[in-house]
Amino acid sequence: MGLSASLAALRRITGDLTAVVTVADDGGSSGRLRDELGVLPPGDLRKALAALCGDDDWGQTWARVIQHRFQSQGDLHEHAVGNLLIVALWEQLGDHVQALDLVGKLLGAHGRVLPMSAVPLELQALVRGHDPERPDEVDTVRGQATVALTPGEVQSVHLVPSDPPAVPEAVDAVLDADWVVLGPGSWFSSVIPHLLVPDLLDALVETKARRVLSLNLAPQPGETEGFSPQRHLEVLGRHAPKLALDVVLADEAAVPDRDSLTDAAKRFGAAVELAPVARTDGTPRHDPELLAAAYDRIFRMHGRIGPWR
Repeated sequence: MGLSASLAALRRITGDLTAVVTVADDGGSSGRLRDELGVLPPGDLRKALAALCGDDDWGQTWARVIQHRFQSQGDLHEHAVGNLLIVALWEQLGDHVQALDLVGKLLGAHGRVLPMSAVPLELQALVRGHDPERPDEVDTVRGQATVALTPGEVQSVHLVPSDPPAVPEAVDAVLDADWVVLGPGSWFSSVIPHLLVPDLLDALVETKARRVLSLNLAPQPGETEGFSPQRHLEVLGRHAPKLALDVVLADEAAVPDRDSLTDAAKRFGAAVELAPVARTDGTPRHDPELLAAAYDRIFRMHGRIGPWR
């Protein structure tokens, strides 16, 4: 289940790749299109498609084009080209999956991108101390864009509607996979929402695929401020207590307490793999080549099925 960092890495080691992407974004260009046209927010889907573009001139040109944002004094200001393209094809074809497959074909994407649900979702969070004047009280914060930057401590998140239908192709992709990759990404607003779609969670629990969770390199200001690596696992477990994992991947430099992370991973049945996956420029971002090497090593060490190259 792909966020951009994982997708940019995984496309380097396999062409048989499917990204299942959240559809709860309500900010920026996506939020405006969602409000004005009643469509799924396309932004996270666009980012996934861009991450799957190849390194050749065609792939990189199209990656830049679909990520391009208009700058104007009018209604097009800050709209992304890829968002408009995706929504136009949805309106033309009347089929989310068919349209995304067609965009992927145009881009030469090294994999497939699917929405996790066919209905727009609202993310809501219970946050302690959201109001600094009431530090012990819990408030409901609404909207993915707001949750991602919320002050206070996020206790839990849920979706509205609470039982959204999963896209059947997304469920099939999870059930048919050799490996399922979760993370990295915004923990409460991008990673955990996949576990809140009942049919998708059932598929994650039931699949015969092995599962690897890739941890973030640093806490995210707002939603995971002050979180240790093991706390990321703890909140994941609270939202999906039946979920098992095989491997937890982390950058060694981001793990100050290896024993505590190992103990937290054991509760999921998982082993911890530490590898250098961060960029060397000091920014808390994954290096796609290093992350690809780490995934490839995990797939080899922990078993994999089928041709990967």
